[in-house]
Amino acid sequence: MAEQVVTSDKVLIVSDKPDGQVKQLRRSFKELGSETIFCPLSDIAFDTRYPSGIAIPALDGALPAGVIVRSISGGTFEAITRRLGILHALTHLGVPVWNSAKAIERCVDKSTTTFLLANAGIPTPETFAVEGPDNARAIVEREVPQGPLVLKPLFGSQGRGIRLVRSIADLPGPDEVDNVYYLQRLVLRNGPPYRDYRVFVSNGEVLGMMGRCADGWITNIAQGAKAEPVAGLLRQKLEDLALAAVAAIGTNFAGIDIAQSCEGNLLVLEVNSMPAWAGLQSVVPVRIADCIAGSMVELLDPGLKERPAA
Repeated sequence: MAEQVVTSDKVLIVSDKPDGQVKQLRRSFKELGSETIFCPLSDIAFDTRYPSGIAIPALDGALPAGVIVRSISGGTFEAITRRLGILHALTHLGVPVWNSAKAIERCVDKSTTTFLLANAGIPTPETFAVEGPDNARAIVEREVPQGPLVLKPLFGSQGRGIRLVRSIADLPGPDEVDNVYYLQRLVLRNGPPYRDYRVFVSNGEVLGMMGRCADGWITNIAQGAKAEPVAGLLRQKLEDLALAAVAAIGTNFAGIDIAQSCEGNLLVLEVNSMPAWAGLQSVVPVRIADCIAGSMVELLDPGLKERPAA
């Protein structure tokens, strides 16, 4: 008779490092009476000695009650495939994983995100993802006369590696982009200062939103942009668009980046499945970590959310 898989009552928080947001999540779970453990995904192993087939440090062969994926470190194709395989396996074993490997894969690959958004009829800038410099040059020759393009790393975040493409001369060599060119139409906005918007959605609910304001056209908080509150009728439009984007991608929580063109049109740029919220937290009253923890706890045990912490 096969051994039974044991599930602990601990929630696993997966992250490269125990940063401030991991600490917030752990505190929020503790306040709800739920114990957490922290571990980088790279430290979790496939191990067939255990009934579950997975070895998680500090759990001695048991599975976690649930998993929150805060971040996944970079690595080789093989390493990332193995790490996502761990998340797929946990889901297969019935462990709630936020966000799931499927959702993370869809968001990390910007070309897949764009495909799913466009396929769902959600407004997003014209986008082209091709392999090889010849194909990239052909796109630039055809599209730049209608306006500049933005080259983004296919796998990237926080505004790193983004460059403006106005001519073929602006294209990097294939070694710089792993021979994959992800080109998106630049959304022309009023400015300076320039703004776009980040909307944070958790469990189908908009927790908050912020404007990201910068002197240059790159408006990531990590690149020096300032967070500011969003007021007026724009809030409802951003909320509706963000909820539609989350539904199209299939995330449990996400940060949705939206730009408004000079003509007033709103377009979804990206959906982030492992979003930071330090900038957003500075301009919204709700505690983001509390909401994520509360939703997970309610999923694991609907009555646990109401109990006082031990």
